[in-house]
Amino acid sequence: MSLETLTSKYITSAEIVLSTMQKNPTPINITTEAVNSLICYVHDYLADAKYYKASGKLETSLTSIAYCEGILDALRLLGAVMFEWPTRKTETNQ
Repeated sequence: MSLETLTSKYITSAEIVLSTMQKNPTPINITTEAVNSLICYVHDYLADAKYYKASGKLETSLTSIAYCEGILDALRLLGAVMFEWPTRKTETNQ
């Protein structure tokens, strides 16, 4: 599957979800078990990204790490976890 086809597929899926999803009343309660389950997905997507990068499948690697980051951002926005993304300056100081 070409990168263009893959990108189109993901865009279409997101558009469908956005047009059909229903919002829950707020505030949203999330259990510790649900947070732990999502963190497992984060680890899995990170492992997938590393695997696909090592296999030379950079598009798939990029997709996997984007999912990983998306879940992390969602957890942070829900207030379930606290972190800051590293900046270039922070990365070079380590």
